[in-house]
Amino acid sequence: MMPDAAIMAAHFARTRWWLDFRERDRLERWQQQRLQRFFRQVLPRAQAFRGLRPTALAELPVMDKATMMADFQAYNTRGMALDAVLPIALQAESSRDFSPTYEGLTVGLSSGTSGNRGVFLVSKAERLRWAGILLARTLPPPLLGQLLSAWRAPLNIAFFLRANSNLYTTLNSRRLRFSFHDLLLGVEAAVPRLNATPPDVLVAPPPVLRALAAEAAAGHLHIYPRHIIAVAEVLESRDAEAVRSAFGMIPHQIYQATEGFLAYTCECGSLHLNESFVQVEPEWLDAERTRFQPVITDFTRETQLIVRYRLNDVLRVTEEPCACGRAERSIAAIEGRADEVLWLPAPDGRAVAVFPDFIRRAMLLAGPQVREFAVQQQGMTLHIALLADGDPGQTRQTVAACLADLWRELGVQAPTAHFTDWQALPLGAKRRRVRMLAMPEGLSCTF
Repeated sequence: MMPDAAIMAAHFARTRWWLDFRERDRLERWQQQRLQRFFRQVLPRAQAFRGLRPTALAELPVMDKATMMADFQAYNTRGMALDAVLPIALQAESSRDFSPTYEGLTVGLSSGTSGNRGVFLVSKAERLRWAGILLARTLPPPLLGQLLSAWRAPLNIAFFLRANSNLYTTLNSRRLRFSFHDLLLGVEAAVPRLNATPPDVLVAPPPVLRALAAEAAAGHLHIYPRHIIAVAEVLESRDAEAVRSAFGMIPHQIYQATEGFLAYTCECGSLHLNESFVQVEPEWLDAERTRFQPVITDFTRETQLIVRYRLNDVLRVTEEPCACGRAERSIAAIEGRADEVLWLPAPDGRAVAVFPDFIRRAMLLAGPQVREFAVQQQGMTLHIALLADGDPGQTRQTVAACLADLWRELGVQAPTAHFTDWQALPLGAKRRRVRMLAMPEGLSCTF
């Protein structure tokens, strides 16, 4: 039996140097080959798909988190019942010890930002595959050279998340040292550890990267990471600029969800869908086909099956192909979730989508005095929480004027703006800038 490190290295080499598609038709042939294998060998092992003989994804129903959680046992090939595995995940959340497994499977909870929390199952083989793919897609050449040079110091990776997992600690080896920093302990608690063992790679949600940048600017944090990766939340321009100012580089991104490793930043700075391992079907949200919700099928997973699984995220497409030459599609941005799209009426009664990126742009145009904001829609009222430098009243007027310009640009009826003071989020909570809590009366969303 091959050692774990050798298995992970094999997945790394295969991903980095063999699955480097430069022609779209070759990538699509590869996807079809893997999907046909998946249909034959994996799909029949889950109760939800027994008796089906699909030859194409379109022959299968679309699912989502609610579908999977309602019949959890039917969507995993081990026949694990939710009642059996959920206590393991809840105990890990409570104790902050994320190492226990259940019958050899890693069990974890999703963060629940799109509603009720989900439970995920991952086998050891899947963990090793994930680790190899992740390193292959994210390590720049200088760090790869250090990793492969036995005479040089191991790579140190500092990872900030709400919860640890065996999925992440799989990365630990003689050549790679992984350190988890619990978001529930706060950024200040991490500073001494980071100073004692400076990371080569820093991985964290954008607000945490911004807070670490502030610690560095204040002279408390003395680290010089060679690679920085934003995860778990939308990377805003202000986050990226704060990181660049403090550490001298723009962070890359990983689009990783409990449903799979979905996208990564290439050497040219573009975010590419991880299509060598995940089939992505776009459900277009606008007539111009500029934004879509992804429906994903991960044909590498063999324990908990993700098949035509609709994510709640909104992705914006790029207009030009990436200069790196990869055949995997690139996206301009992960704008947020579908419930972060606001809806307002046009004069003719149509419901018009106001994507979260429109709101972020209006706040940027309001000027640097807007330090933090959150917008929630309740019918025809927008509740806008602001943290601002200078005169709060003047800032509110400026924000109101920028939003009024947006409403005119979109041709929609202007909602009433109700301003409040911004409140800091609890430790470990995800930042959600924009949320639609209730539609205006008489409107219904079109997706």
